[in-house]
Formats: sequence, structure tokens, C-alpha cells
Amino acid sequence: MKLNFAKRMSYIKASEIREILKVTEQDDVISFAGGLPAPELFPVNEINEITRIVLEEAGTKALQYTTTEGYAPLREWIAERMNNRLGTAFDKDNILITHGSQQGLDLSGKVFLDEGDVVLCESPTYLAAISALKAYGCRFIEIPTDADGMDMNVLEDVLNSTENIKLIYVIPTFQNPTGRTWSLERRRKLAELSAKYNIAVVEDNPYGELRFEGEHLPSVKSFDEAGNVLCTGSFSKIFCPGFRIGWMAGDKEIIRKYVLVKQGTDLQCNTIAQMTIAEYLKRYDIDKHIAKIIEVYRKRRDIAMKYMERYFPDTVKFTHPEGGLFTWIELPEGIPAREILEKCLEKKIAFVPGGSFFPNGNRENTLRINYSNMPEDRIEKGLQILGEVVTEYIHKSK
Repeated sequence: MKLNFAKRMSYIKASEIREILKVTEQDDVISFAGGLPAPELFPVNEINEITRIVLEEAGTKALQYTTTEGYAPLREWIAERMNNRLGTAFDKDNILITHGSQQGLDLSGKVFLDEGDVVLCESPTYLAAISALKAYGCRFIEIPTDADGMDMNVLEDVLNSTENIKLIYVIPTFQNPTGRTWSLERRRKLAELSAKYNIAVVEDNPYGELRFEGEHLPSVKSFDEAGNVLCTGSFSKIFCPGFRIGWMAGDKEIIRKYVLVKQGTDLQCNTIAQMTIAEYLKRYDIDKHIAKIIEVYRKRRDIAMKYMERYFPDTVKFTHPEGGLFTWIELPEGIPAREILEKCLEKKIAFVPGGSFFPNGNRENTLRINYSNMPEDRIEKGLQILGEVVTEYIHKSK
């Protein structure tokens, strides 16, 4: 049977991470692949209690449809949190509840992109953002990055010389996949360039609360005088991912456009999930919970750094993130990470090759490591084996 599919289906490829995660479901695999939170930190008992309370006190409301914008008390909490932590000036009408921040990326494609439009992004960037936006027929221009973030001089050159740019997509804090954090100066400059060239910016921030050291930085949005910057956020990394509750925040007029396209996508997010999270936030100290997460992840980050330094050859480079879930590894030129992965999977070790994080390809000597999910002893064992495989491959390639 031959059917005529939409053109966009030719742009959509299987998520490399999701395909690798199918392998990592085996208990004996040490996985550095997905951006998975540590499941032992999920507040299972508290959620059990809160769910009971929500159903007893407001069961008919919790099991009913709600507005597309989302549950008002939860939106109010998010707005206040962003104002206090990121320097924004939001109220609930600046917030749209989404199915994780990932849906915010997909809705951004619906709102902004026509076929042939251009998206500017960091090089490398989050591969699921590439997948979400590519479905709308856009093309990507990658902007080089360094330890302080996106190169603003190159960005302005591209903005000045390229037609049909509709969107700039960035992850300024604990970037996925590199773990890097933008400097204050580049955050401010991006907001200035967005206003100068009248280009929308999507500032993705799923990891910003998970800072191990250093000071919290204001968001790009906090410097946005033109109203062009939109922010995503999520409860997946600071609470638990199974609820699939995130948000899109920005200028009220733009958020109304997001509401319109969400109405045609899924009508609304899960009512009882939103009410459960809101009730938890009212009854429990989320900062205390986040502090527990940070303590565990900081320790695992430190262990990952220690054993990469011990077991990796000197020719291998890696980032030292101040927070978040990932570190980025650069192998010597000509060493393909996908072939390293094949050898590692034989030894029950998994990671994500870096090539998929470059929309236009050609960077196969890189890989991403997640350190949040595995316990400390498995991190050491897995990185020792990975280091041995890399060392052996490098020696054979000489």
C-alpha cells in the first residue's frame, strides 16, 4: 500500500536518544545516554498524599477539562518563581502550560515557521529541538559557541546578511549537550540583537535551577525590552518528568498565539497533574527538594570529572559544567563516536554520539555524557570502560 504522506515526514527522523534508550532499559546496561533524572529522588510518598487530597477536596474539578492556558494557581506560581529567580516581570497571563518544555518547542514551530524559513541555533544544540523545528521545513544556521556561549559577532553577521530568519533558539544555562553557561554580557547582547533585527528568541531553560556552584544569572528575557524573547521551563528536572508538565512564557500577545495553536493540538494539559503539582508547591518546600537534587547531582558531576580525568587519554577534552545534567566530550579528529558506541554497547555502556546535536552534521568526534541518572559506583565503572575503549581505539587509529 502506497500513501501520500506530508512533505514534513521526510524531515522527521527517529530520535537517536530514544532509540538508544530502548537498549538501556536492560538493567545491566550502564547508561550515560538520556537526560534522565535520578528516580530515587522522586517525591513518591508526597505525591501519593497530594493526589489523595486533590481527589478528596476537588475530585470533580481535577478530573474535568480545564482551560488551554492551564490551571491558574500553577501559572501564578510559575510567574512569581521566574520573576524572583530570572529577573522577569510576568503574571499568570504570560504563562501557558505545556506538555513539558518539548511541546513549547513544537508550538514555536507552528507559531513562527513556514517552509524555507531559517532558525539560528548554537553549535551544537539540543537534538530534540532540531527534530521539533525541522518538521516545519526550516533550515538551520549554526552559530559557533565557546565557553561563554554563542559568538555574538558571528550572530550579528548572520542576522545582517541572511533572509527569512524567523527564530533564534538558545539554551543559555547548562546547555544541552555541552553543559556550558552563557556570560551575562552575551545574554544582554542577544536581547539587543533580537530587538535590533526584530527576531524572536526561544530561551530554553529546563536545567537552570540545578546550579552546583556560582551565582544564578538573569535570563535573556530579563534584558528584553522589545518583547521578542520567549522562555520555556519544566517540572521534569526539578520535580519528576512523568507528569509531562512544562510551560512557555513571554509577551501576552505572543502567548495568545501559542494558546490558539495548542487548542488545535491537544486542547489542554492534564488537569489532575497540574493541580497535584500546584498543591505540592503549596504544602511542601520545593527549594528543599531541589537542594537534595543538587547535592546528589553535584556529587555525581564531581565523580564523573574525577574519573574522566583518570581514565581518558590527554587528547580527549571535556567540559566542566557548573550545573545541569551533562558534560560534552571531544575526541581527537577522525575518531568517530558512533564506532566507539558500538564497542561500548558490547560492554553494556551507553552514551549519545555528538553528531546528532549538529543540525548540519559533520562533527562525529563528539559525544554527550549524562551523569545524573546512574549511582556513583556505576558512573566510575562505566567511565573506566569508556576510557579504555577510547584509548584502545585511538591507539589502533595511529
